[in-house]
Amino acid sequence: MSGEIAELVVITGPTASGKGSLAFELSLRLSREIISLDSMKVYREMDVGTAKPSPERRSRVQYHLLDILDPNEEFSTGEYLPLLESTIADCQKRGQNPIIAGGTALYLKGYLDGFQKGPEADWGVRNRLREEALQLGPEALHERLRGHDPQAASKIHPRDSRRIVRALEVVEKTGRPISEEWAWKAHPVPPRHVRIFGLEWPREELYARINLRVERMVEAGLFEEAVRLRQRIPPLSRTAAQAIGLKEVWQGADLARSRKEVVERIQQGTRRFAKSQLTWFRKMPIEWIPTTGTARVEDLADEVLRRLTRDSPQVCC
Repeated sequence: MSGEIAELVVITGPTASGKGSLAFELSLRLSREIISLDSMKVYREMDVGTAKPSPERRSRVQYHLLDILDPNEEFSTGEYLPLLESTIADCQKRGQNPIIAGGTALYLKGYLDGFQKGPEADWGVRNRLREEALQLGPEALHERLRGHDPQAASKIHPRDSRRIVRALEVVEKTGRPISEEWAWKAHPVPPRHVRIFGLEWPREELYARINLRVERMVEAGLFEEAVRLRQRIPPLSRTAAQAIGLKEVWQGADLARSRKEVVERIQQGTRRFAKSQLTWFRKMPIEWIPTTGTARVEDLADEVLRRLTRDSPQVCC
């Protein structure tokens, strides 16, 4: 069937929705390679907490944009998007129409809508603002941001120091609110011959999957991985350290929290992250596939292929 479907396929959805398994199943059926759309899977040494595909899967399917950076390196959407475009182009030159799979909403937004990278970091301003956040508290800087850019302040949590500092940095450096960079086109549409599918779960079922997934990560060595990464020299970059699970384990060790409490905090943080993903995804032209606990990955792949063959505008020769 690989020669019958011309579209480039994107598989997305919130964390723990099963998009990785669906992408793998489709890649086997269509004989396609997979490009990762994930901001943490780019890092080497971060395997359990980022839920990378297993060695068995990677031996059967060619994956791209996994393990391309050391965890002490910074990385951004503006750096990812050119890599995505060049990887797609390379695959297509070799006669491959890859599957793009992952849940980093800002990466997908940038691919669909064009991403404004914004001004380069001004480390003098940024470090000063960070120091102020430490001394005054992030809430004080959030209130300052409200005066300069109320739209950004309404979307950034009052304790999200990293994003508050970046927003104030942009205001100081450019005189313009960072929220101007967040504007969506009125009707974002996928590039020609791109189809975007998402797995849609009832909220309670998704949360149950998240809780179970965290428990399995713990069994697979999440705590041990987090401890090793904390001791790493050079230390993790600010970007890599944002991975869910790391700070919860680190704080748990510092505050002598029980293992059970740390796991619950990771689960809570992951559920919160999934809710944020869904907020972003609602603005995107995703073809949602309703999913329940009884659905098999083979059935989900059948549904994607049914939609593709039914609606495909053209076929390969």
